[in-house]
Amino acid sequence: MTLLPETARQVDSQVAQAQLDGRAPSLVMGVVRDGALAHLACAGEHPRPDVDLQYRLGSISKTMTAALIMQLRDAGRLTLHDPLERHLPGTGVGSLTLRQLLAHASGIQREPEGDWWERAAGVDLDTLLAGLSAGKIAYPPHTTYHYSNLAYGLLGGVVEQLTGTPWADLLGARILTPLGMRRTTYAATEPFARGYVVHPWHDTLREEPRTDTGAMAPAGQLWSTIGDLGRWAAFLADPDPAVLAAETLTEMCSPVVISDLDSWTHGHGLGLELFREGNRVYVGHGGSMPGYVAALAVHRPTRTAVVGFANSYGLRTGHIGALSRQLLTLVLDAEPAPVTPWRPATAAPPAELAELTGRWWWMGIEIEVFVDAAGELRAGRVGAPDLRFVAEGPDRWRGRAGGENGEILTVLRDEQGRAIALDIATFVHTRTPDQDF
Repeated sequence: MTLLPETARQVDSQVAQAQLDGRAPSLVMGVVRDGALAHLACAGEHPRPDVDLQYRLGSISKTMTAALIMQLRDAGRLTLHDPLERHLPGTGVGSLTLRQLLAHASGIQREPEGDWWERAAGVDLDTLLAGLSAGKIAYPPHTTYHYSNLAYGLLGGVVEQLTGTPWADLLGARILTPLGMRRTTYAATEPFARGYVVHPWHDTLREEPRTDTGAMAPAGQLWSTIGDLGRWAAFLADPDPAVLAAETLTEMCSPVVISDLDSWTHGHGLGLELFREGNRVYVGHGGSMPGYVAALAVHRPTRTAVVGFANSYGLRTGHIGALSRQLLTLVLDAEPAPVTPWRPATAAPPAELAELTGRWWWMGIEIEVFVDAAGELRAGRVGAPDLRFVAEGPDRWRGRAGGENGEILTVLRDEQGRAIALDIATFVHTRTPDQDF
């Protein structure tokens, strides 16, 4: 599914302007729709970007580390409430939970001890752990949002200790290979863009080292391409259950901590950043390593995403993450997702279900109930049936969407077996507004 010519022109124009104003040697942004790359916007000639050119992912690597943790949780190997001590004993910060570390709500400091890990030779896990003490907890856990690279080095250590497999090998086997991300690698693999710092006064380039970050690799080591990052974005929009259950990914996208309590425009789930742009919420992550910045923004309801890279350490003006969300909003506004047409039912529901449909009342409030094509009950205010119930047994239904998610709907019957009321989480709905049950 390609973009309309005018939408593509606007995307190309904004990317070209961002490359010019930002002084990026090269800038590439991709629009993903319905699981495929719909448009590629390239700017700059150093080198000329394309869909298969590697850049460094930086902290977008964290989203994949988080997915590994969630896979292990779903397999019963750990719980998110496990203290770090259970998996990495003797660290001095062992009271912090895996959930707090995933969501940047642990209060642990941002960086490990020693030289700047992104630009220095990496250390092994034992050395990383040896640099820990209780003094690395800067804030009481879960009282404030505090982004931490160190937290993800520790989570990668948990993965390795629990499975006996190096983080990179496990990532390849459990995520990269199943999703066909063959150009996402631990180290740079040709063709790749060299990364630079652009001199602020005379626009010359200084090439940055491409380090092996060792035990901190789960926080930012990976290299990838627009093609592969687009595959990851498509997965975040509509996950392959063989890799991660849909409900688990939805859990990752649910807010754990909000970073700006005044406006609620940014927060963090379990490994994923959350951005509110108007009435939409985007999930994803930013990334940076010396010489590189990267962006990932996904609108899950429409299966639309924007991914991007530049091979400079930041843009002179603007921010690649903001650009990705700006472009995503542009695409969604210009080309809304197609509306699925209504289709008539092929057959009437069974009598025991048809009996439950129609209007019901509680405390003077009217709701409507109908049966959908899957045989599930849909209910809610007239014209806005946002509740969904799935059968659990005779006259017993479990809420699966809307405000009654998880709650029980029970059908109440009279002596003749006729349905006379719906008990929804103890709120009894009857057929007439003045009926007292």
